[in-house]
Amino acid sequence: MENNSPHLVLITYEIFIPYAHSLKQKRSVIKSIIDRVRSRFNASVAEIAYQEQWQRCQLGIAMIGSSKHELEKRAGRLYQLILDTADIELSHVNVEWL
Repeated sequence: MENNSPHLVLITYEIFIPYAHSLKQKRSVIKSIIDRVRSRFNASVAEIAYQEQWQRCQLGIAMIGSSKHELEKRAGRLYQLILDTADIELSHVNVEWL
């Protein structure tokens, strides 16, 4: 029997931006990350916390697919993209499968 249930992963990234000295600088860095995530992963992404703090950000990213294995691979590539972003430090990651 074939399982046609969709798989959904919700990933939250807690990000520290040590070189941001204004909301404008922070938002420039975050906008760049959001644009890359949307274009490369076709994922829903939003800044979900710390909108008014200069050096902190929490991003929520949701991806849906028919294969959990494929989503795990995409989540791994997404994690690497975040890690490779210059001028940020990743302080926490949470992954939830729904």
